[in-house]
Amino acid sequence: MSKALNGVRILDFTHVQSGPTCTQLLAWLGADVIKVERPGEGDATRGQLRDIPGADSLYFTMLNHNKRSVTINTKKPEGKGVLDDLIRHCDVLVENFAPGALDRMGYTWEHINELNPRMIVASVKGFGPGPYEDCKVYENVAQCAGGSASTTGFDDGPPMVTGAQIGDSGTGLHLALGIVAALFQRTSSGRGQKVLAPMQDAVLNLCRVKLRDQQRLERTHTMHEYPQYPDGKFGEAVPRAGNASGGGQPGAILKCKGWETDPNAYIYFITQAAVWPAVCKVIGEEGWITDDAYATPQARLLHLKPIFRRIEEWTMTKTKFEAMDILNKYDIPCGPILSMKEIAEEPALRATGTIVEVDHPVRGKYLTVGNPIKLSDSATEVTRSPLLGEHTEDVLGQLGYSSEAIAKLRAAGAV
Repeated sequence: MSKALNGVRILDFTHVQSGPTCTQLLAWLGADVIKVERPGEGDATRGQLRDIPGADSLYFTMLNHNKRSVTINTKKPEGKGVLDDLIRHCDVLVENFAPGALDRMGYTWEHINELNPRMIVASVKGFGPGPYEDCKVYENVAQCAGGSASTTGFDDGPPMVTGAQIGDSGTGLHLALGIVAALFQRTSSGRGQKVLAPMQDAVLNLCRVKLRDQQRLERTHTMHEYPQYPDGKFGEAVPRAGNASGGGQPGAILKCKGWETDPNAYIYFITQAAVWPAVCKVIGEEGWITDDAYATPQARLLHLKPIFRRIEEWTMTKTKFEAMDILNKYDIPCGPILSMKEIAEEPALRATGTIVEVDHPVRGKYLTVGNPIKLSDSATEVTRSPLLGEHTEDVLGQLGYSSEAIAKLRAAGAV
C-alpha cells in the first residue's frame, strides 16, 4: 500500500523531543527520514534515562522509529560536502538547535536556498521574534511561558506543569503540519520556504480557551463555571481551575471504590445539561429534576460543590469501570482515570496500533506509542529506531558515493 508521504525526503537535524516528534510523525506517514548524528555520539537521548546498559534508551527509541541514521562530522570539510549533497537531494531540513546554531555551522537560509531552492527549512525554537528569541527553552519553560502553568493546578497552590508534553511533542506536531502545508504550497510555487514553530506559540495555541477566558473575565469580572464561583474571588488574570472542565458542561474528578489504596481509582464525571434527569435518577436524587435550585444549568452553577459531593457518594460505591458501564447506558459523559500500566495493558489500544510492541536488536522487545493519526489508505507500520550510523553507507550509496569514496570519508573522520 502506498504511503501518504512516499517520495518525500526529510533531512532530520533534530534531537531530544520536539524535533524528533515531528520527524517521526512524518516517517510514520511515509516520508524517508534521514537522521543526521555526530559520529560516536549521536542524539544525546540515546544515553539519557538509560534502563539497559549499552542499549539506546527508551527516550530515544520511542521518538525515532521508522528513520534511517547517518553519521556526519560537519566540522570536517569532507563532512560538509556530504551534507551539501544531502541538502541537494532532500525536500525538507528539520532542526531544533539552539537559536543561531545552524547559521554558525555555515548553513544559513541563503546557503541552503542556493544549494536547493526547493528546500523547506523547518525549525522549532523556544520563542518567536521578540525579546526572548535567543533564549534556550525546554518543556516546562514552554509550558510556563505559554500560559499553561499559570492556569493549571488548584487555586490554593502554586502553578503546575502538566504531564502531557505540550511544549515539546505539542510543538513537534504543529511543525509537522507546517511542513506538510509548505510541501503542498511548493507544488504550485516551485519554491521552498522557512517554517517556524515556536514552543511558546504552540503551548498558547493549546491553551486558547484560557485566552478566551481572560477576555471574558476582563469584561464580566467573574466566570460561573470556575470553582471560585460563587464563594471565591476573581483577580485580574485567569485563575487555576483545578479539575473543572473549562467549558460549558461542569465536570469533576470523583473518587471511586478502592480510592484509599489505588491512586487512580477515580472517574471524570460531567453533568451535561441534556442528561441531568438521568444523573439524578442514577444517584437517587429524582427530586432534583424539578427542584428550582437544581432544575436549570444556571441554577446548578450555584450548587456545583454539593452536587459533585453527592455524586461522589454514589461513585465511591462502584469501581471506575462499574461506574462507566452504568453511566454509559444513559449517555452520561464520563471517563476513567487510567494509569500508564492500565493503558499499556489495554487490548483495544494494541489492536488499533495506538500501543505497539517493537523488537530492538540490543534492548529486545519494548512498548511504544504508535501513530495517533489513522489514514484508511496509508496504514502505519512502526519499525524500530536506527542504531547510530546504521544507514550511513546505504544513504551515501544512494547519493552516488562509491565504496572507495565512503572508505575515504571514514578514514578522514567525516562520517
